Amino acid sequence: MKTQLKKGILDICILAALLENDSYGYKLIQDTKDIVEISESTLYPILRRLESKKFLESYSLEHHGRLRKYYHITELGVENVKEFLDEWENVNTVYQFIKEKMK
Repeated sequence: MKTQLKKGILDICILAALLENDSYGYKLIQDTKDIVEISESTLYPILRRLESKKFLESYSLEHHGRLRKYYHITELGVENVKEFLDEWENVNTVYQFIKEKMK
């Protein structure tokens, strides 16, 4: 998969994983592992980038005596997911056209 497309897909997968509940890094990796492979070294730069774009907010809570950083999707992040879905419908139309021509 092309690097830019994969980067965008990973961003959206992380945002989508946060639509129902706030979460933390390791759990996000576990929650998305059946869909995409994301390592810790890939995930944390994604989370920082999404946070800098205001798609996510973070906060810390104590867990077994240590602070754990949680991420929460913002309204702007939800809008970004909706825009992706709208755009993907257009991409899918082009894909179907190309696939049909390849027969």
